[in-house]
Amino acid sequence: MQGRLSAWLVKHGLVHRFLGFDYQGIETLQIKPEDWHSIAVILYVYGYNYLRSQCAYDVAPGGLLASVYHLTRIEYDIDQPEEVCIKVFAPRKNPRIPSVFWVWKSADFQERESYDMLGIFYDNHPRLKRILMPESWIGWPLRKDYIVPNFYEIQDAH
Repeated sequence: MQGRLSAWLVKHGLVHRFLGFDYQGIETLQIKPEDWHSIAVILYVYGYNYLRSQCAYDVAPGGLLASVYHLTRIEYDIDQPEEVCIKVFAPRKNPRIPSVFWVWKSADFQERESYDMLGIFYDNHPRLKRILMPESWIGWPLRKDYIVPNFYEIQDAH
């Protein structure tokens, strides 16, 4: 079974992967990093004019990193606006994803937080710098393989 947006993207020859529906029935799609910026612009023009949230997570230790976008079509006199969840996966060694700051300005702090915590570089972001951790911080604290600097287990403290 394919979702409504996925069928529309297929009809227009736009490459993506349908991942199913979440527990609320929201369609989830995977977009390749190299296709993300152009598809983001297309989705905005198609009516997804509101970036509800952007977050990121570490899929598995040593595996891929994911940047997740929840988009909504805001229209007048609509009680249940159409929503979609977009996942963009990036390799751990060089996690680069095009920024959608120029499409949805609300991506600004959210992409910066994903960069700060997981080290995903958002290309063409105007102010991509740490937002939570000090600039001198080494590493990416929310990666599953992150080792806290100067951390000692209780049993090692004598």
